[in-house]
Amino acid sequence: MFESLTERLGRTLKTLRGQGRLSEDNIKDALRDVRMALLEADVALPVVRDFINQVRERAIGKEVLESLTPGQAMIGVVRDELTALMGAANEDLQLNVPPPAVILMAGLQGAGKTTTVAKLARFLKERRKKSVMVASCDIYRPAAIEQLKTLAGEVGVNFHPSDAGQDPMAIAEAAVEAARKQFMDVLIIDTAGRLHIDAAMMDEIQRLHGALRPVETLFVVDSMTGQDAANTAKAFNDALPLTGVILTKADGDARGGAALSVRHITGKPIKFLGVGEKIEALEPFHPDRLASRILGMGDILSLVEQAEQSIDRDQAEKLANKLKKGKGFNLEDFREQVQQMRKMGGMASLLDKLPGMGNVPEEVKGQLSDKEFSRTEAIINSMTLKERRFPDIIKGSRKRRIAAGSGTQVQDVNRLLKQFDQMQRMMKKMSKGGLGKLMKGLGGKLPGRMPF
Repeated sequence: MFESLTERLGRTLKTLRGQGRLSEDNIKDALRDVRMALLEADVALPVVRDFINQVRERAIGKEVLESLTPGQAMIGVVRDELTALMGAANEDLQLNVPPPAVILMAGLQGAGKTTTVAKLARFLKERRKKSVMVASCDIYRPAAIEQLKTLAGEVGVNFHPSDAGQDPMAIAEAAVEAARKQFMDVLIIDTAGRLHIDAAMMDEIQRLHGALRPVETLFVVDSMTGQDAANTAKAFNDALPLTGVILTKADGDARGGAALSVRHITGKPIKFLGVGEKIEALEPFHPDRLASRILGMGDILSLVEQAEQSIDRDQAEKLANKLKKGKGFNLEDFREQVQQMRKMGGMASLLDKLPGMGNVPEEVKGQLSDKEFSRTEAIINSMTLKERRFPDIIKGSRKRRIAAGSGTQVQDVNRLLKQFDQMQRMMKKMSKGGLGKLMKGLGGKLPGRMPF
């Protein structure tokens, strides 16, 4: 996420030189480069102008502490201003009303609105322990209602039936009544998207808003459209009292223009980021954490939260006890670790939150892709139970059979066994001397090919 912006800002701020304090002279070139980096990231010009002025005002005269370099001091200023630009703190959904709390979803066609309805329903059900109903008022797009019905089944929330022959207003009112009768905490209403903003669309959603009086009116927009996303959100906000924005496809956005422009242009907070196609790929938007990620400083807090939500504690304890008792780490355990990582949103999501990943060569990142994980799982699944538990028996003919069964090459099987061997040795160190000894063994370096 936002790779090009991260790389450009990191390079600029690292090379900042000077002594004692930041001055107009020693930050002039850096500010020019930051300005160019933001414009290349498709951040709106008025936003860039205000941001640069704020950074200049805060930076000039700032003392550089002995423990810092001018570049580090400047990074601190830029991080604080990025955070302020995006909204200072996470703004939660306001659901403390008599149930059902109605959430109205708006947006253009193709932004991923219907999928986002299901992602949000899952988030509220699993993270907030709310009972949720969803309903579709999209009578124009073929199969929109059926799509939401399928997704509601996937995430395990209630679906209020509707069909293309009904009036959107009648659907919405019936859904509210049904949610009330079934004692639902939250009702999420999906509305029709269009290819562009038009009068008929605005009129319909304004009437829905007037009838439903939702506690949240969220605008769903594709972050890859850059500053156009912010301008579209503003047009909607002028016609509809939005309470927040959800940026979708943020995982594919290497620039970051939308995330940095939306709050400034609309005055409305970004409440969630869609970070992948999977139904669990929705994250609350934390401006301070995203500012750290943009500057290559990682986001350990979100990583810990993700782990708490996704990792099977019983499985983790079982493995820890097994290692303590001196029983070997085998390929079944290895496969479980791969599956746990995939549950956490895949490697792209994990790497994005680790500090310093901007400095890791692209070829190393390539070895840590979800595609590699899928291949690893396929190879292990092609082994017999005995082979998974006693990998030493895997020789020539077995390797050929496993490769054929998993649709891979023998060299892929060899590479996996080599990675597993490294992982096994690391696990032995952990069982004997704990994490400290393991880190000492790694020498504090990221290996050329990670052992998982």
